[in-house]
Parts: sequence; structure tokens; C-alpha cells
Amino acid sequence: MELAYIPSPSRGVLHLGPIPLRGYAFCIIIGVFVAVWLGNRRWIARGGRPGTVADVAVWAVPFGLVGGRLYHVVTDYQLYFSEGQDWVDAFKIWEGGLGIWGAIALGAVGAWIGCRRRGIPLPAWADALAPGIALAQAIGRWGNWFNQELYGRETDLPWALHITSVTDGREPGYYHPTFLYESLWCIGVAVLVIWADRRFRLGHGRAFALYVAAYCVGRFWIEYMRVDEAHHFLGMRLNNWTAIVVFLLAVLYIVLSARRRPGREEVVEPGAADDDTGKDGTGKDGTATADSDEEKTETGDAEDVKDVKDVGAKTEAEDKAGTKDEAEDKTADKAGTEAESAKKS
Repeated sequence: MELAYIPSPSRGVLHLGPIPLRGYAFCIIIGVFVAVWLGNRRWIARGGRPGTVADVAVWAVPFGLVGGRLYHVVTDYQLYFSEGQDWVDAFKIWEGGLGIWGAIALGAVGAWIGCRRRGIPLPAWADALAPGIALAQAIGRWGNWFNQELYGRETDLPWALHITSVTDGREPGYYHPTFLYESLWCIGVAVLVIWADRRFRLGHGRAFALYVAAYCVGRFWIEYMRVDEAHHFLGMRLNNWTAIVVFLLAVLYIVLSARRRPGREEVVEPGAADDDTGKDGTGKDGTATADSDEEKTETGDAEDVKDVKDVGAKTEAEDKAGTKDEAEDKTADKAGTEAESAKKS
């Protein structure tokens, strides 16, 4: 008997009357909300509109869930379509079974549709969401804890996971908590992406590619520890090969993208800058526009005063000129009179 270990929940579902509350589903939902929340903050910081990330996520999340389930069912088809299995179980997503590779791939298709509808670049949106996706994975992995699944080899470490279920061929015992390893790794990936994005101003999808590459590194060694049934190719689990291929593609994208499009996008959402001035005539800080109006009023008053002075000066000059002309006329008349008198004499 182990003196220290991580206990498994006695059940992964609670019933609120006829409504089942499943721990796995709650973890997925919470993860999605965290990803959208963080992605929205990062999107606004990049100059985008509030709510854009959520609008695109409405497309990306359903596509991602379908893609994740399809990948799992295709790669583990024997669990649903072999003799003695019920193919209807393939639709029971709440019982676990989402492949991250399929979720990201098909989720990207949904995100592409959403971005096109909003008129924004997909790479910029993906960069904003990247660390949030990693955190969503970190939270979602705890759903595997509720289902007592995705654990590693037996161990006597003090943080061993105590499996008590005997369903689906499980053997009670103490195992490596690979779900916990991946959860902690994903948190580290999120921190890495946020730091690198601030340090190097990653753009054009490179922050998302960094997330993919970093996740693949962790997934490779964690997948190697797992003991659940999986297809093998050349002595390695299929997910290990997938991690290698996706890692190389992500690194290649980072290198080529940095050469072709260095730096970061200046504008991520056209027209968002025009929204800085609110409908009530105030700016984001509530004073910028008002200050500008006051400056315009003061400038207008100064110009009016200047115009009045200019008119007064012009009138005064005209009066002086008229007086001078009158004096000259009188002088000329006097001279003429004197000349005429002298002539008569």
C-alpha cells in the first residue's frame, strides 16, 4: 500500500435530478471559457475589437469537438466497430476520447470560416488564442482524471495516481499520472508563448506555431509513458509519430514565416481603430474628445478676436488715409487760390 498518492474520484458524474453533471464535460467547458477570455484580452491588446475572438470561437469550438472526436474514433476504431462493441458509443463524447490533433486541424477550418466572415486574418487570431488553447488543454486534461483514464506505467512515486476502476480492462493500482504531467506541461507552454510573444513580438501565426511545437515536445515523452491501448508503427505509438511530424512542420513554418514576413501585423482588425471614439463623442479615456473640442473652441475664439482686431486696424488705416487725402486737397486748393490772386495783381 502506498503512503502517498493521488486519489481517483469515486465517480465522474453527479445527477441533479434527471440532469447528469459530468466532470469531463465541465473541464472542457471551463477550458473553452478560459481560452476565449485570455484570447479576447490579447486580441484587444493587439488593436482588435472586443468580442471578435468569441465570435470566431463560435465556429472554431464545434468544429474542434467534431474533429477531436473523429480523430479518436478513426485511430481507435476497434473500440467501437470491432466484434462485441456498440458503434453508437462513438457518439458518446462525454465518456472521453478527444484527439487534440483532430481538434486543432478541424478547429482551424472553423476558425478560418469565422475569420473570413469577420474580415480578419486567421494567423493573427490564432496568435492571440494560442496560450489560451494551451491553458484549455491543461484544464481539459483533468477530465481524464474524472474518467480514470490516460495514465502511465505503474510507479511507487508519492504522486502516483491510484486507479480503482475495473471497467474496460482497467487494473486497480498505482500509476504515473500522465494527465497531470500533460496539464502542467501545457501551463508551461502557455507561459512560454506569452513570454516569447512579448519578447520577440511574434506575428503572422508564429506564436501559434510556437505553441504547437512546444506542445509536441511534451506530448512525445508523455505519450511514451502511457500504457493504454494504441496503434504502433515501427515500434512507436501512432501519436508519437504524429507529434514528430507536427513538430517539424511547426518549426518549418516559424523559420519560413520569419523570413518572408518578419515582424508583426500592424492592423489585425480593419476599422477597429475607428471604434476608439465612442458614440457619445468621448474617447476610450472619456476625455480625449472633450479636450479636443475645448481646444477647437479656444482656437475659434482666438481667431474671432484676431479678425475683429484686423478689421479695426484696417478701418483706422482707411480713416488716416482719408484724412491725409483731404489735407492734401485743401493744400492744393489754397495754392491754386494764391496763384490766381498773384496773376490778377
